Formats: sequence, C-alpha cells, structure tokens
Amino acid sequence: MAVATRDALIQAGEGMMRSRGYAAFSYADLAATVGIRKASIHHHFPTKEDLGIAIVEAYVSRVVDALERIDRQTEDLWGRLNGFFDTFRASSDGSLLPLCGALAAEMAALPPELQKLTHRFFELELRWLTRVIDNGISEAEIPVGVGSSQKAHQLLSVLEGASLVEWAMKNGETLDRGIIRLIVSAT
Repeated sequence: MAVATRDALIQAGEGMMRSRGYAAFSYADLAATVGIRKASIHHHFPTKEDLGIAIVEAYVSRVVDALERIDRQTEDLWGRLNGFFDTFRASSDGSLLPLCGALAAEMAALPPELQKLTHRFFELELRWLTRVIDNGISEAEIPVGVGSSQKAHQLLSVLEGASLVEWAMKNGETLDRGIIRLIVSAT
C-alpha cells in the first residue's frame, strides 16, 4: 500500500505541477486529490521539495526511456525528431505543460535542487537533440548551417514555447510538426 500511495502522490503532484505550477498547489490539494490525510503525505515526502524532486526524477526517467525508444525504433533524423515532437504533442493533448517547461517558468522561486534538476533535464534534451542533428548532418540529411547545438537549442525553445502558448490558448493550433523541418533545415 505504501508504494501505491507514494506513486499516487507523485502522479497527482505531477499533474498539479504541469497544470498549476509548483507554487500553486499545496499538500492540502494533494491530500484531497489522493484521498489521504496531509500527515500521510509527510510520511512519504517530508517536504514539498522532496516531493518535487521525486516528481522530476520520475518524469526524467520516463523521458529518457522515450528517447531511448525513439533511438531504437527510428534510424533517420526526421523519424527521431518527429518522435521527439510527439512527446510534446502528448502533453498538449493531455492539456498539460511539459513538466520542466512549467518549472522553468517558476525557476527563480524553485528550491535550489529543483532548479538544478530542471537545468539538467534541459541539458539532457539538448544533448540528445544535438546528437540526433549531428547524425543528420553527417548523413547529409540536412545542411550544416548554424550548427547542431544552436539548432537543438532553437528547436527545444520553440517546442517549449509553443507548448506554453497552446496550453494558454487551448485551441490546438500552436504546436505544429512543420516547425521541426523549418528550424533544422535552415542554413
């Protein structure tokens, strides 16, 4: 039961962080959602920062698994970048922000360890994108242009920003797969 409760807290907390933000939910909100007492939450996560760390670590683990799956299932640049795009589309379709994008919006107010985890997560995504784009350049799928690192940064920035705009507008029109080709193919 304890593991199930812990997992339920992480899942509910992630949903709140991705729809409200870290600062905008409390243990009282979490207790009401999961159906337990606030004191029970403290048993699993003594502080909100402890909960936030567990949420981000679980999220990062799922994203790493998704990136590894994309690498295994697709060999070409466009397949991999479309797979990456689909991770953003899934968040948007669920009316949620990408977790670390939501946290980045609150970066100055986050506890130090959550700031570090958010920063490391973006570095992880940028390294993966840079490697995929480097491979696309070496396979002559795209021109060198401004370089893979800058293209990776631009692509991640646009997808995170488009996710925020789409979440705010709730119209399903902002997050468009075509942006990938526009950014990555640019010279």
